[in-house]
Amino acid sequence: MQITLSKQPAAEQWGKDALLSANQNGMTIHLQKDPLVSIQKAARKIKNQGILNVALVGEGWGLEESWAFQQGFVSVKSTGEITFPALNSDQAEFDARLACSTFTREIINEPSDTLTPEVLAHKAAEFIVHQADKYAGKGKVSFEIISREAVKDRGYLGIWTVGKGSANMPAMLQLDFNPTGNPDAPVLACLVGKGITFDTGGYSIKSSDSMSTMRADMGGAALVTGALGLAIARGLNQRVKLYLCCAENMVSSRAFKLGDIIHYRNGVSVEVLNTDAEGRLVLADGLIEADKQNPQFIVDCATLTGAAKVAVGNDYHAVLSMDEQLVSDLLQSAKSEKEPFWRLPFEDFHRNQTASSFADIANVGSVPVPAGASTATAFLSYFVKNYQQNWLHIDCAATFRKTASDLWATGATGIGVKTLANLLLSK
Repeated sequence: MQITLSKQPAAEQWGKDALLSANQNGMTIHLQKDPLVSIQKAARKIKNQGILNVALVGEGWGLEESWAFQQGFVSVKSTGEITFPALNSDQAEFDARLACSTFTREIINEPSDTLTPEVLAHKAAEFIVHQADKYAGKGKVSFEIISREAVKDRGYLGIWTVGKGSANMPAMLQLDFNPTGNPDAPVLACLVGKGITFDTGGYSIKSSDSMSTMRADMGGAALVTGALGLAIARGLNQRVKLYLCCAENMVSSRAFKLGDIIHYRNGVSVEVLNTDAEGRLVLADGLIEADKQNPQFIVDCATLTGAAKVAVGNDYHAVLSMDEQLVSDLLQSAKSEKEPFWRLPFEDFHRNQTASSFADIANVGSVPVPAGASTATAFLSYFVKNYQQNWLHIDCAATFRKTASDLWATGATGIGVKTLANLLLSK
């Protein structure tokens, strides 16, 4: 079916302010106040009518219009096929977006019986190696996957503690994209991703309703990987290191328990008061390692708190940082890429709201009404020496949709890949 664009309103027979009309040649999208939103909504409506094969024809189909249609049309089942117009000089950018968004969405949507912690680490490494070989030349990536008992032996005790209760043992990916070829080249950025391939909540067990989407709890790891891949495709020529903290949070005789204390390599001790606050425990290891690289800046991404979703819904990623310039740069990148991010508060007083009677800090807030996203960020700040500068935390509330909306199908969205890639290239 052919799909065309029109700036004119639909005929009255299609209803007031109708988004779509049809004739013998196909369907027309009638652009409204926000043209790109109109296109994405229309694509969703077309797909919901069971129309699986479409061609975008006529005037007006540029890079952003084609991308908006793709975002609305894609779904996990009944994927269908879109014939896009020739985008000429924008074709390479479109193809790179499509490859990186597809990787991000598909790996988030993959069920945890096949996407174990080690598989996640391997797939992420393979994807970045492929991107680097294609766009930067062979030999620009080195990586190590630390897995199973080696995680404990190497001192990554947050990842080990969370993952030791599962038959699918934990893993950590440490990847170095270094297009300079100079082993002493400075590191532009370290990207740290939460890679919890399934989260039961541990002994602080989730309800079935809350657990049903926990295949997506590795969305932060997927996001930073997809973003680095897109930045490489766009010509990233500075060194970036990637750390994925991968584990499965299960219940067993080996699983961690409330009251357990983790002694991290940087000297911070943590009392576990909720085994369902496990993402911050694995991220701590990644942040310690990232901080040792002396990068220009650190960004960590995680589907970390329900509090962020309460604050911004399923439509925005939440941004928390004390570095005003870094936040400004991130939000400018988001605006340029037309992706939704929103800042939440993080102040020094939040660091006093994770008190423990038995360790330096606890893994949940200790005040009667904790600001969940803020105290989670405060927890993470204990693992970045200069936490007030050059560190930004993204609580990925817009990673996955349990039910479809008028813009998105059920499942992973890929929101944030373009923004983080833009941020890497803006530095």
